[in-house]
Amino acid sequence: MNGFSKLSGATKGYIVLIALVFLSWLIFKILTPDNFGSPENLMAYFQASLIATVGAIGFYFVMDMGLFDFSIGANIILSAVVGCQLANTFGMGYPGLILGCIITGSLVGLCNGFFYVRLRIPSMIVTAGLALIYESIANYIAGGVGQTLPSDMRGLGQMPGNIILACITFVIAYVMLNYTKFGTYTYAIGSNEYVAKNMGINVDRYKVYAFILSGAFFGAMAILTISYGSSIVAVTGMQSMSRNFIPTMGCFFGLAFMRYGIPLQAIILGEFIVNIIFFGFISLGAPTAIQDMISGLALLIIITLTTKIVKGEIVK
Repeated sequence: MNGFSKLSGATKGYIVLIALVFLSWLIFKILTPDNFGSPENLMAYFQASLIATVGAIGFYFVMDMGLFDFSIGANIILSAVVGCQLANTFGMGYPGLILGCIITGSLVGLCNGFFYVRLRIPSMIVTAGLALIYESIANYIAGGVGQTLPSDMRGLGQMPGNIILACITFVIAYVMLNYTKFGTYTYAIGSNEYVAKNMGINVDRYKVYAFILSGAFFGAMAILTISYGSSIVAVTGMQSMSRNFIPTMGCFFGLAFMRYGIPLQAIILGEFIVNIIFFGFISLGAPTAIQDMISGLALLIIITLTTKIVKGEIVK
């Protein structure tokens, strides 16, 4: 135990994360040894987790500032619909898919940030209201018809395309978070917004930047989503919010392991853990309601065990 305490923060964080990955795998491997947890299955779980990982990495910049976004699912659907339309209807192929998704996601992020700083109401309320608008726009563009990518344009939904795209987003986020003024200001605003303002940081501007960056990453997530699943349906009535859960869970891992100095790495392994649990319940044949309940409970336990609250600290 003394040896563990002498390790660096990053090393401790990696040990805890790897232990959680192994424990998650071991539990379901014992419960259902025949159809879960083989090396091939683990690779499939990891590839599936990359979809949410890309979005969660971008969302981290928003959540670290103490903000929230209820329009994640609506953004993904709208971006995927626009990208699919440009790729198919306008014959732009991969450039249309990639640029359409990322630019649309960035514009959605810009709208979120703009209305948040202008209206001066909580970000979750602003983005929840805007999600209804994004859903309606996506449904109008799609014409009420599901959007499908042709089989020759799904390369980014499988290896090595999905790995390459995920690595690019991770490198971009890592560089921005650790080697740019934007990353420094992100931590400053998240740590103490009042102090950040007194330091001369234009807090509102950088919050808008965070939403734009987050939106671009959700656009990249939309590329992986429609490439992996081959199709997407524009929904209304806030049904898109079901897509908010998984990226948000990954972000919680990032926030919990920020004290170890490895937030982005924690998001990657955290999403992998979430997928191991998800596919483990599928292997057990558990009903969806039970899966969601246990997954939420597991998240609370993991975050509780990995987040140390200082006595007297205000928990928001």
